[in-house]
Amino acid sequence: MLHELTKGIIKENPLFVQLLGVCPSLATSTSLTNAIGMGCAFTFVLFFTNMIIAAIRKLIPDQIHIPCYIVVIASVVTVLEMLMNAFVPALYAALGVFVPLIVVNCIVLGRAEAFACDHGIVASALDAIGMGIGYSFALCCIAFFRELIGSGKLFDHVVLPASYQPILIFILPAGAFLTMGFVFAAVNYFKERGAH
Repeated sequence: MLHELTKGIIKENPLFVQLLGVCPSLATSTSLTNAIGMGCAFTFVLFFTNMIIAAIRKLIPDQIHIPCYIVVIASVVTVLEMLMNAFVPALYAALGVFVPLIVVNCIVLGRAEAFACDHGIVASALDAIGMGIGYSFALCCIAFFRELIGSGKLFDHVVLPASYQPILIFILPAGAFLTMGFVFAAVNYFKERGAH
């Protein structure tokens, strides 16, 4: 059980290792606040989706797996949207279209097909929590560098000296690609170094 919980954090991290969910990561990692919000939203959807699919997996005919998964994921995302709009409207507005797009997030659909449809509720819940933590961790790593270098702030508080000139490209889409490239290179470097 511990393996199911921890594998998604480092060893099978959905963003750093499997390179899944890159598009929303590029768009929602402009600040740590957005990254944490998106990570929580993603984990919420993955957790409930995995549990529901694990619970009804024997009732779903093989021919219609994917449509059934999409219905379950869309239902959970709709609940999430209503909750976010009611309780954290500023974050909901900041994340914009990327909250409803969780419906077609390849990580959520992939975990449903690769894991939840073959395992029980508890194992699927642990898998979802581990993958959610791993994705949130990766998103926060990227957002940390983008916000710090791009604005000199963290959580909207100035942390670098007033003499620091922010490099604005890091909070723009091109900066997302640059940051992600550097972070992926560092992860691969340490992974290779650990293998030897």
